[in-house]
Amino acid sequence: MGRGAQAQTQQMIDQQLAQQNAMNQQLYSSGQALGSQAAAGYQNLIANPGYTPAEQSAIANLSQSALSSSFDALAQNASTRAARTRNSAGYGELIDSLAHTQGQDQANLAQQNQIAFGNAARQGTLSGLSGLSGLYGTNANLLGRALGIPASLLDASVRNAQSSNSFLSSLGSGLGRTLGGLPSFLLGA
Repeated sequence: MGRGAQAQTQQMIDQQLAQQNAMNQQLYSSGQALGSQAAAGYQNLIANPGYTPAEQSAIANLSQSALSSSFDALAQNASTRAARTRNSAGYGELIDSLAHTQGQDQANLAQQNQIAFGNAARQGTLSGLSGLSGLYGTNANLLGRALGIPASLLDASVRNAQSSNSFLSSLGSGLGRTLGGLPSFLLGA
């Protein structure tokens, strides 16, 4: 191969190498930008885990409203039955019992909502830590400790997330238990 051919080949190699280096630099920059966006998202998830206060309020209001509606319907059925039969014997006692049961169920539902909110916050924190640990290739427990989150809290959140039911499921089972324990004449009005 002559000197001119060697120079031309070297020039083509240098040109190909420059193009490959430019493409690699572009890919590296894109990867860095995506990594920065992902890291910011995960850090936001850690800083603001779970439901917002507005979401918590909406969830609590809707679940309590659904519970109240079912008890209102039961009380209306009892009132209709008493009016239809013109026999109010036991009506007051039944309404008192419904009110007592409704109060207990509302307290239980409020407690279940708070537990669900706490679990959602822990799960958000755990998801953020897991995402960051995947980005940076570190252990999530080590990262949690660096951020001041005890490992026992992380382990507990994993167990709670795996075993807990959603608040809607809890609402449904609570209503089922309540309705199952009421006299059948109230449900059939």
